[in-house]
Amino acid sequence: MSHQPAAFPAARLRRTRQSGAIRNLVREHTLTVDDLIWPVFVRDGQGIEEPVASMPGVVRRSVDKIAEAAREAADLGISAICLFPYTDPSLKTEDCAEAWNPGNLSNRAIRAIKEAVPEIAIMTDVALDPYNINGHDGYVVDGEILNDETVEALVKMAVAQAESGADIIGPSDMMDGRIGAIRTALEASGHSNVMILSYAAKYASAFYGPFRDAVGASGALKGDKATYQMDPGNSDEALRLVGRDLDEGADMVMVKPGMPYLDICRRVKDQFGVPTYAYQVSGEYAMIMAAAQNGWIDGDKAMVESLLGFKRAGCDGILTYFAPAVARKLAGQ
Repeated sequence: MSHQPAAFPAARLRRTRQSGAIRNLVREHTLTVDDLIWPVFVRDGQGIEEPVASMPGVVRRSVDKIAEAAREAADLGISAICLFPYTDPSLKTEDCAEAWNPGNLSNRAIRAIKEAVPEIAIMTDVALDPYNINGHDGYVVDGEILNDETVEALVKMAVAQAESGADIIGPSDMMDGRIGAIRTALEASGHSNVMILSYAAKYASAFYGPFRDAVGASGALKGDKATYQMDPGNSDEALRLVGRDLDEGADMVMVKPGMPYLDICRRVKDQFGVPTYAYQVSGEYAMIMAAAQNGWIDGDKAMVESLLGFKRAGCDGILTYFAPAVARKLAGQ
C-alpha cells in the first residue's frame, strides 16, 4: 500500500472507529451465514444424539437425527453440511471395503438428507481411516502407507458417495494423484456435476485429537500420519499441492487446520484466486469451548472473532462446528 495518511491532526485514524455505525460502514470483511459449512458426525442406531466428550456441544447423530440436523441447518440459512461417520469397530478391516458399501453410514445419511432437505448441499469425506482397522487414511503394508492402491479404493468410495447423492466430494487423505483419479471416475460414471473440494494443504497436526475421538479412530491409529500429511514447517509446499490438485480437476481447495495456518490461506488465495476454504478443526473448537466454559474468555465473541479471521485471511468459507451457533447469532436469535 503506497498511500501515506496526512500528518496528525489532519489525519485522526480514530475518526472511523468512533461509533458502531461508522465502524460498520468502513469494515473491510464481514462474516455471513453463507460462509459456513457444518461438519456433523453420524453413527448407527435410531433416535440417538450421543455427546462427544472432547468436543462440548457436539454429538454423534443417528441417520434420522442427521436428517433433522440438516433441516435445522437449512432453516438457519446454512448452505452445506459435511458428513463424517462413526463406524462400528466390527466393520473396520484391512481392505476397508465398508468405505464403498452403498449401505454404509455416510451413504445412508446422504440419501436421508436428500429426501428430507433436498435444498441443502451435502459434502462428504473421502479417506479410509473411518473404515481402516489400522486407523490410517490409506492401506498399510509392513508399516508403509500405500499410495496407488489407496487411490483405487478412494475412487470407489467417491463414486459410491456420488451415486448416493453427494454434491461435494472432499478427499482428505493426502495421497498423490487422487484428485485426477476421482475426477476421471466421476466423469466416466455420469457425475460430471459433482464437485471436488480438495483437502489440498492438510497438515500433520496435533489439533485433530478430538475429531479422532468423534469418529472412533483414536484407538485404532498405529503410528502417525507424517508420511502423507504435510509438515507444519512448510509453506511453499502447500502451494505446490494446491496447484497440482487444481490441475487435476479440483473445483475448490481447503487448508486444514485453520487458525494456525492463516498465512497459508492467504498465500493460496493470492496465488490462485480460486474458492478457498479452511477447516476450523476439532482442537481449535475444543480450545475455545473449554476456555469459555471455564470463564476465561467470552465464548460468543471468540467464536465470531476466530471465524472472521478466516475471512480476513482470504477464505471464501469455513468448515466449523460453530456453524449453527454462529448462524443463530448472526440472525439475532
